[in-house]
Amino acid sequence: MQLTRDAFARRVIAWQKTHGRNDLPWQNTKDPYRVWLSEIMLQQTQVATVRGYFARFLIRFPDVASLAHASLDDVLGLWSGLGYYSRARNLHRCAQQVMALHGGAFPATTEVLETLPGIGRSTGAAIASLCFGECVAILDANVKRVVTRVLGFDADLAKGSNVLALWDAATQLLPVGKDLASAMPRYTQGMMDLGATVCLPKRPQCAVCPVREDCTAAKAGDPQRYPVRTRTLKRSTQAIWMLWVQSADGAVWLDKRPTPGVWAGLHCLPLFDSEDALLAQVPVALRKGLEALPVFTHVLTHKDLYLHTWRLTVTQHCADWGAGQWVGAQAWPQVGLPAPIRKLLQGAVGIG
Repeated sequence: MQLTRDAFARRVIAWQKTHGRNDLPWQNTKDPYRVWLSEIMLQQTQVATVRGYFARFLIRFPDVASLAHASLDDVLGLWSGLGYYSRARNLHRCAQQVMALHGGAFPATTEVLETLPGIGRSTGAAIASLCFGECVAILDANVKRVVTRVLGFDADLAKGSNVLALWDAATQLLPVGKDLASAMPRYTQGMMDLGATVCLPKRPQCAVCPVREDCTAAKAGDPQRYPVRTRTLKRSTQAIWMLWVQSADGAVWLDKRPTPGVWAGLHCLPLFDSEDALLAQVPVALRKGLEALPVFTHVLTHKDLYLHTWRLTVTQHCADWGAGQWVGAQAWPQVGLPAPIRKLLQGAVGIG
């Protein structure tokens, strides 16, 4: 790369000041709680989706102490619909450890932050850089694109050794000198903003990139070939049968999913591996009231779930439907439910 380390950092910092994102609700703060919360929520989730969840979380849990002292059910209930629920479980555990091990104050270095649940190297570096000014590289998906394209780094990131080499390369781009080191928060934000708004996976906006003149990929006219990753994740499918038992007063029978497993820790309709297994759970006298709803698909990261739902309305809170309990009509909307179950109960999947 012809661009010097000093010049690269200066261009990123200057661009961020005038063209970067500066109005997001988790910006313009050095509060590690807010930065940490946003970083966890933004993993594999769009900014537009996170905005609402972030605001609601701060209202309910304004600081790490309130989050740590909450029940996991309350946290999952507020997280419901955001997906990737292991993030919420780790969020809760992390808050508890910050209180128990660090006196309620987030550690100031990446090295220590990485010891907390759910905080990896890039997330820890983002918190340490944005809040405490640590001169350390981040390497989330957006920044990987920027670094690989600028440097023409074409090693296969499916190999761990190549990922480590990319970390070293990203570190070599960090600001140097007192004046630039003090601008670490803006540099880090600038790298994230470049990846999110300019150096896009498809149709990158090279014409407005502040480092386009010395970007290897832009010069070659093929930025979309970076980053290189040959390993592809194989998708699978799974059929699941669900028993939706609802009483006349609107209460629903819900089961809490075991950990590990699909929707671990969330409240859910009872799940079965087959139609026969579901029917065996329903007393013979009640089976005539069963209604088979249209099958619908829920897409997970690596799996497509085909959900077969049987609905049964009962007159009172009777019978034992296995592990679980009745949850009242006013209560079930507030508990942690998988997104497709919430949509189903709310009648939002087009099945009446």
